Order: sequence, then C-alpha cells, then structure tokens
Amino acid sequence: MLAIQSIKDVDLPNLKLESTLQELPVWTIQIEIDHPGNELAKLFEAEPLLPGIILTKNQKYAGMISRRLFFEQMSRPYGLGLFAGRPIEYFYNFLQPKALVLPEDTPIVEATQIALGRSHKQVYETIVITDQSYQYGLLDFHQLLLANSQIHILTIHRLQKEKEKARIAKADFRDLQHNYSRLLQNDKMIALGQLVAGIAHEINNPMNFIYGNLNYAIEYVKDILYVIECYQQKKSYTDVVSQAKEQGIEIEFIKEDLPKLLSSMQVGATRINEIVLSLRNFSRLDQAEIKSVDIHEGIENTLIILQHSLKAKPNQLEIEIIKEYERLPLIECYAGQLNQVFMNILANAIDALSESDNLILKTRKNLQIRIRTKLTNDNHVIISIADNGSGIPEHIQKRLFDPFFTTKPVGKGTGLGLSISYQIIVEKHGGQFYCISTPGEGSEFIIKIPVISNHNHSK
Repeated sequence: MLAIQSIKDVDLPNLKLESTLQELPVWTIQIEIDHPGNELAKLFEAEPLLPGIILTKNQKYAGMISRRLFFEQMSRPYGLGLFAGRPIEYFYNFLQPKALVLPEDTPIVEATQIALGRSHKQVYETIVITDQSYQYGLLDFHQLLLANSQIHILTIHRLQKEKEKARIAKADFRDLQHNYSRLLQNDKMIALGQLVAGIAHEINNPMNFIYGNLNYAIEYVKDILYVIECYQQKKSYTDVVSQAKEQGIEIEFIKEDLPKLLSSMQVGATRINEIVLSLRNFSRLDQAEIKSVDIHEGIENTLIILQHSLKAKPNQLEIEIIKEYERLPLIECYAGQLNQVFMNILANAIDALSESDNLILKTRKNLQIRIRTKLTNDNHVIISIADNGSGIPEHIQKRLFDPFFTTKPVGKGTGLGLSISYQIIVEKHGGQFYCISTPGEGSEFIIKIPVISNHNHSK
C-alpha cells in the first residue's frame, strides 16, 4: 500500500493487467473520534484533494467520513452549529455511513466492478483499503476509475497486438478474455449508472408533486373527519363552521384547495407511471424473441429515458428533437436489441451536441436531432437519426464501427456501442447500418431493416 499523508499531483504508477489496489496511492489522514467536529473541517480545508478522513478510537479503526458526505451535511440548515462543537462520534453515529472496505490485494478491475455495484448514492464514495497488518488507507473513487481505464487500454492494446501476430497463447488468451468480460461489464454498469441518474432526475420532479402535498392532504382529511364528527352530534352548519374555526379549520379554504392538491398529486403519479411504462417498453424483458412491434414506440420510449440529457443546462442549449415519421407497418425484430441501437445512436448524438468548448456548436442558434422514418418499395424500413453537430472527420468515419475505437476521453467510452449496434442491425436483422457525415455540418446514422425478418439469421 502506497501510503501518503498528503498529495498534490500524484500520477498513477505503471499498471499491469493483474495490478491490485496495493499499487495505488491512498490517503492515511486519521483523527480520533472523540475530537470536536470542527477539526474535520480544518483537515478538509488544509487538503483540497483529500477524499475522506479515517476515524479512530483509541488508535484503532472506527470508520470513515468522506468529503462529500461531510460537506453535504454541513451545508444543511443548522448543520455546522449542530455538529461543529460536538465530538465527531456524535456526527458519525447520526449519519451511520456505510464504507466499502477492500483488502489491498484485490485486483483493480475486480475492485472497480464491486465499487460500481453500489447504490447510486454510494457509487462515488471513497473506498477504504486495508493491508495484512490491518493498517487502513483511503482510495479516491476517481483514482480507481483512472486506474481501471489504464488497464482497459492495456487490455485493448494487448488484444490487438496478439491478434496481429496471430499466435496468442491459450492460457494468456483466457486471462485476456476474462479481463475483457469484466471491463465490458464495467462499461455496462457505468452506462447503467448514467441512465439511472437521468431517470432519477426525471422521477424526482413528479415525486415532489406527491411528497410536497401529502402532508397537507393528511391534514385536510383530519379536518374533514373532525367536521363530520361535529355533524354526527347533530349540530347546525353555522355551529359546525364556528367550532371548526376555533380549531383553526377553514372549511371554505379546504373545499377550494383540496381538489387542486389532489389534482397535482394525480399529475405527478401519472408522469411516474409514464416513465415506468417507457422503461418497461424499452427493455421489453418479455419479448426476447422476434416480435412484431411499432418502431416509433421504441424510439419514443428511448427519448423519454434520455429526456434529462436533452434539457438545457448552464453550459448547454436545449436539444430540440424533430420527428418526421411516415406511417409504418409493424416490424418483425428483436425489439429490446433494436432499442439498444436507438439508445446508442441518440446518446452519441447528444454527446456530440454537448461539447461546450466546440467553436462550431457555439455558432448554432439551435441544437437539433432529426429523426426520420420511411417505408421503401422493397419492403424495408429506413430509420435516420441526424444531428447538426460538428460532424465526423473522414478518417474517423472509416473506423466508427471498429470494436474498441472511440474518440471520447479515457473513462468516457469504450468504443463498443456502435460496434455492437452494427452487429445487431447487420447480423441479427439482416439489415444495413452506415453513417454519412460532413465536418462542420453534422452526422447522420441510417438504419435499414426488412419489415419481415429472415429467421435464418443468427441469434
């Protein structure tokens, strides 16, 4: 374990495919749990890169507080006043944080997979590393991702080199395939994490309609029950109104506000139902075989899932979706796999339009993705997805569908999305998949598949 009290700019060591957590730099800053909480703030302020602090009790490991969790709690009303002067143990027991503890001999690829398997609230949390002598250190999650990306690149280069030489040793090949499978799984989990974050954001808004009004609805129901009890005592309307006012109950206000409140909650519940239905239709877990489906429905479900990425952000304009759908028959296809293709193409188009430092995009008044569908005379369906981004250079266009080829930064993409999409369209559906792009003007991905599937194609 490369233990360090303080780091400013530590480069990752030269890693190997089988490298373990022992080769990565860790933080070892500790504090006794009976110290006042404001000492945590001082330590974090002194070390801007410090991901967390190890807590000890009588010089033995007692837990860990991450930077994210600490400042998240301190930023809340009365957080600083409540915890600053009290022992850290009070703060720790209040939060009861869950820490991921891994032995230092854990392979980096395996550790990344474990870390990514945590809940979306925990996935970016600092990781606790322990050695054989039960000494503890803290590993920044982003350092782990960088190390995993470096091993990923090493694996890709190794696979390419062995393929070119055409004499891969069987034992070594098994190791590479095993590593590749893990990396592919990690890539899927990263993509799933991004997808879940977007869906969570979309669900959060309608949930606020419900949660924000639920307490008021409960109070209104209690007030109405009180009024009913008054009527059961055979009191007149005037007496009931007077008695209700004494209890702070405004009957006329409740009559006006309760229907609005319930309507707002109904709108929220309806929106959540739409999102969940779109997710179900997108995955089509009950339709793993070839089915006759509405292509437009699959595209619409994919757009709903990606809705969060289309909205305007501080450094990005809103992305407008233009739909030019022709009337189409039901298409025989593997619906779930075809939806995966739509997801890959649309996500790439959104990424291309989200480059905030791109000079070409800064001149665009509107960022657009245009989706066209049409039926050909030879009974094929053409789906075109085009963006008005900066386009793709010609030398890159030739390699778009190559496995592992990507122009994205390390950790952002593996170069598998378009390659897998090509296999789904060409091999699974007997169709065509190609790209037309003019640098400076945008890119268009075109899918052509038969209306009636050829069942002889491999699954």
